[in-house]
Amino acid sequence: MAQGRGWEGAVLRLMRAKDFTLTVTDAEDVTPRFRRLRLTDGGLLAATGVHPTMWVRLWFDNAGKPHQRAYTLVDPDPAAGTFSLEFALHEGAASDWARAARPGDTIEATVQGTGFVEPSPTPSHVLAIGDPASLPAINSLLDALGTAPATVWFETSEGAADGLPFRTDPARHEIRHVPRAELVERVKAELPALLTATGHPYVWIACDTRTTRTLSAYVRKELAVPRERTHALGYWRAS
Repeated sequence: MAQGRGWEGAVLRLMRAKDFTLTVTDAEDVTPRFRRLRLTDGGLLAATGVHPTMWVRLWFDNAGKPHQRAYTLVDPDPAAGTFSLEFALHEGAASDWARAARPGDTIEATVQGTGFVEPSPTPSHVLAIGDPASLPAINSLLDALGTAPATVWFETSEGAADGLPFRTDPARHEIRHVPRAELVERVKAELPALLTATGHPYVWIACDTRTTRTLSAYVRKELAVPRERTHALGYWRAS
C-alpha cells in the first residue's frame, strides 16, 4: 500500500507504520474555509486504539508526487469504525482533495508517531496556542483534560473564526483571537503572568512550524517551563 510514496513512505515502512484505506461517507462545509468529512476507518480504530489528539497521515497526489499531511481524528467511534476529519481550507493538494471529496471517495492513511501522555500532576491551567489547522486537536485536548481552566491564543484573521466548531465552555475556557502578525508578541506579553498565577500549568503549542519553534524555545528557555509541562508540534509550514 505504501508503494509509490517516495522516501517518506519508505521510512514509515521501516518504522512499522500501519496503513489503512478510509472511505468518505458524508461531507459538510462548516464555513467557507472549514470543511468536515465523515469517514469509515477501514479497521484503523480496532487495530490501533484511540487516544486524545490522535492523528493520522493522509496521502494525496500532488502533480504526480506523493504528498502527506497529518489530521486529528474528530469524534472517533471504535464500535462503529468511524471518525471525522476537519480541514482548514487554503491552497494545496490536501485542501483541493477535501473540497472535492464526496461519499464513496477513498484516501490512504498511515498511523505512526501519534501519541498522548497526560501531564502529571493534572494541569491547574492549560495554556494553548493554535490556529484553525489545530482546532480539532485543541478541542480534543480540552476534552481530555476535563475540568481544567484554559486560555487559548487562537491565530486567525478578522472574522475567519466565525462559525468554527469550538468545543469550549465559556465558564472555563477563554479564547483570545489574535491576528497572525501579532501572535508571538501577544503570547510573550500575556503568558508570563498566567504561568506565575497557577501551580501546575501546561503549555500546548500547535501553529505553523516557524511560530511553534519560536514560542517553544521562548517557553522552555526564557520562561523555564519544564519540558514535561509543555507540548509543541508544528502543524504546517508557512510559504
